Amino acid sequence: MKPYKNKINRIRSFALSLIFIGVVIMYIGIFFKNNEIIMLLFMVLGMLAIIGSTIVYAWIGMLSTRAVQITCPNCGRQTKMLGRVDMCGHCREPLTLDPSLEGKEFDEAYNRPEKSNDKSKVK
Repeated sequence: MKPYKNKINRIRSFALSLIFIGVVIMYIGIFFKNNEIIMLLFMVLGMLAIIGSTIVYAWIGMLSTRAVQITCPNCGRQTKMLGRVDMCGHCREPLTLDPSLEGKEFDEAYNRPEKSNDKSKVK
């Protein structure tokens, strides 16, 4: 199993990879200079990947402004946390703000909302 990383850093890495993928797609289009339609298709697909990257960067930027900023107990540096559990962006220390999860082994599944079949009745 690959090591877990901070959510914000993982999404930023995905957006950066979209930029490189878009550039590579557009570069592949250069090999089709003789067929303008195929070259144009590759250029448009590459630009869509880069525009998608811009959208992801804007989304994670807005999400990052609402993230809880905490001090990591291990390294003492400031890091942002999304969800109930996350990793420190610097030292990969498991972090939680939920007192019921303290001392438990880190599991990314704690961030997923659990669907319960029984519904509580409100009076």
